[in-house]
Amino acid sequence: MPLVLFLLTVASTIYVGRLQFQVPEMIVDPATGQRLPHVNVDIANRTVEVVYDHRQSWLNGLTYSLAVLTMLGAHELGHYLQTRRYRVPASLPLFIPMPFSPIGTMGAVISQQGGVADRKAMFDIAISGPLAGLVVAIPLNWWGIAHSRIGPILPGSTGYSNPLIVEWMVGWILRPLQPGEDISLNPILFAGWVGIFITALNLIPVGQLDGGHILYCLIGKRAHLVARALFFGSLGFMIFQAVQGNNEYLGWSLILTLVGVSGLRHPPTSDDRVPLGIPRIVLGWLTLAFIFVGFVSVPFYEGEKPNPPAEQTAPATDQKASP
Repeated sequence: MPLVLFLLTVASTIYVGRLQFQVPEMIVDPATGQRLPHVNVDIANRTVEVVYDHRQSWLNGLTYSLAVLTMLGAHELGHYLQTRRYRVPASLPLFIPMPFSPIGTMGAVISQQGGVADRKAMFDIAISGPLAGLVVAIPLNWWGIAHSRIGPILPGSTGYSNPLIVEWMVGWILRPLQPGEDISLNPILFAGWVGIFITALNLIPVGQLDGGHILYCLIGKRAHLVARALFFGSLGFMIFQAVQGNNEYLGWSLILTLVGVSGLRHPPTSDDRVPLGIPRIVLGWLTLAFIFVGFVSVPFYEGEKPNPPAEQTAPATDQKASP
């Protein structure tokens, strides 16, 4: 089953990557010598169809798939190696394909036997995944930004909101983004964006998410209060926004449902009294703080649509009655 799911995830990420990064076929205009996109014009139906370079488009899909699966694999391998180190029974990583999502996957998980890991073992297992994933995701973002360019956000276009850490990296590598600008995506940069987003999402300190494990190991049962506050606060905020007519947050309903079904309470470890030590405590809080630079509440944006031209009216003139 793990191999089948992995192969399906490979296929779904290649498919989504191809759709995200289709490359138009270019031809040379004999009159001007300029390279222009190849299009088929149907005069009868008044349609214009772009002809795509399928070889390059599929290659872009494969590039994205390799990059994002390497990041996800590193994340889950970080968890898995720690379970082996502490002799905690666990499954192999299970990748989750989702070809009808913008990223082609819902990530990956491992299942470990409860009641075996003590506090220190649980902490090490939980924190190793996000840190290993970031070791891959941050270089992907760096390379992708270095091989991209900054341009204006076109009216009516859609894009992916940049986490704060990506904004910083764009400023360091290229230049700071100005209002109304964004950086163009390429397959590597998009895989890096997915890595940052998934890592920050996993670090939310609720239930069985990595952040829930880490926070429980740091503060014990008080983590349940934090989890309930975050869950019901997010639910209330989403409902409030929907009532106001702002539906951009409704996409989180699936995540909230999954979190609610899996449970907000973290089960006790085999021994909650095992000390973590100062280095682990500091590392734990620093890792949770990554949420503030890696998470975006609205992953997608839409450029402002141009205003329709104002209707012009003829200037008023004095009219005199003719005799």
